[in-house]
Order: sequence, then C-alpha cells, then structure tokens
Amino acid sequence: MSRTLLAVDGLGKTFASRDRGEPVKAVDDVSFTLDQGETLGLVGESGSGKSTITRCLVGLERPDTGTVTYDGFDVLRAGRDERRRFRREVQLVFQNPYASLNPRMTVEDLVGEQLLVHQGRRSREGRRERVVEVLEMVGLTGAHLPRYPAQFSGGQRQRIAIARALVSEPKVLICDEPVSALDVSVQAQVINLLRAMRRELGLTVLFIAHDLAVVRQLCDRLLVLKDGRVVEEGSREQVYGAPAHEYTRALLAAVPIPDPAADRARRRHYQESR
Repeated sequence: MSRTLLAVDGLGKTFASRDRGEPVKAVDDVSFTLDQGETLGLVGESGSGKSTITRCLVGLERPDTGTVTYDGFDVLRAGRDERRRFRREVQLVFQNPYASLNPRMTVEDLVGEQLLVHQGRRSREGRRERVVEVLEMVGLTGAHLPRYPAQFSGGQRQRIAIARALVSEPKVLICDEPVSALDVSVQAQVINLLRAMRRELGLTVLFIAHDLAVVRQLCDRLLVLKDGRVVEEGSREQVYGAPAHEYTRALLAAVPIPDPAADRARRRHYQESR
C-alpha cells in the first residue's frame, strides 16, 4: 500500500476584493492526498484556485482554514527543523522560466544556490560536481555552467529550473504550470523530461495545469477545480473516459484535436454524456 506523503484537508483562502466589494473565496474547502511515487494533476481554468493552493502549500500564502500535512507533521505549525526538512524535500518549479531565473546569476550559481542553502557543508568543487551531474540529467552539460539565462531558449531555461529543483534531491516536485509559457513543440520535450525524472528518481509530483491534454500525458490521478472547489476527482482513465461533472466535460470538449472529424465526434460524445 502506498504511503501518503502530502495531505491537504479543508484548505481555504479568502482575499479582500480590489473594489471593496464582497471578499473573493479563492480556495474553498479543498482536500486531497498525494501518495509516494504518484503524479497528481490539479486542473482548472484561470481563477480556479490552482496557484493559490500551490502558494499555500509552499508557504507563500497563509491559508485561513485547513491543514497541510507532510510525512506525518503539520507544515503550517512545524518547528524550525521540520520546516527546513520540508523546504529541502519539497521543491517548486515555477510557471515562467523567463521570470523565475535571476538574469544576473550564472547557471552554476542558480543551480548551486540550493546546495548552499540545504547542504552548506559541501566544498565548492563538490557543489560544482553535483550541479554538473544534475544538469546532465536534464539534457544540459558542464559547458553551460558560466552562462546566463538570457543565453538560453525558453525550453532550456525550464530545464535549468528543473535542475535547480532537483539538485537538493527532493522527494516531492510541485510543478506550477511548468510548460504553459513554452511553445507546443517544446512542451512535449519538458513533459518527457519530467516523466523520465519521475521514473529514474522515484519522484512524487503535484502537477498544476489548465491544459487537460498536457495533464493526460503525465498524471495518474486528477482533481478538477472550479471557483476554488474540487468538482471532480478520479484516476486518469475515469476522468477522461467517463467524466462525471459537466465542467470537466466542457474542459475535455475544448481540448483541440487536429483532425476535424475526430474533434466533432469527441464533442458529440461529451455532449451526449451529459
């Protein structure tokens, strides 16, 4: 039986309205678990609460209600040592590789910075060896160490961001829309890389996205979010094969298919299943 690494129970977050109207409930009583070795997809349109959940998980926002438990301890009430362990073992890959990498830092410093934070006892040479090792994992080389982010394509920058997340040997990777800022041709390369890293390193992955076609390639189980609430949860086969909620069916019907005849048949299928 799989061990639960991350458990979210009754998570809620409300923001004040910009126009001083009614407060906005961004996340409303969200609960889910993430088991060891699993890839869970968190899916929904813009404004569904995906990013707010992510920010609450990693401590960038404080939820109003609910608990976040990692490997048996309460993350929101953790002591210093437990918080340090959580930050080392749970790493985040951001959406935009153009914004998430400091343009004034070299690749060696960008990736190696995590080792200074989490494994400060390593020598400079030891850090460099580990940085080269993880760069090679993601399809880059030691020759890229002295270069700056501006010297790389979008896909290469996201590989650097993934290397930075992997260098401290985390157990959980939280990917917040990691391919949405990339060209379609590059998206597949990054998805294939994440799939390979999950298999080779035994990673547990929380994958946040709005594109159901992307999620289908990677995730074992899905949660569909709408207006801050979970409206559907199930295995990949259940959600794609027999979606129960009309919102999920609408999202699936909106996924483009190159073949017009197949696209029309798919839309009819989801409309008739309502």
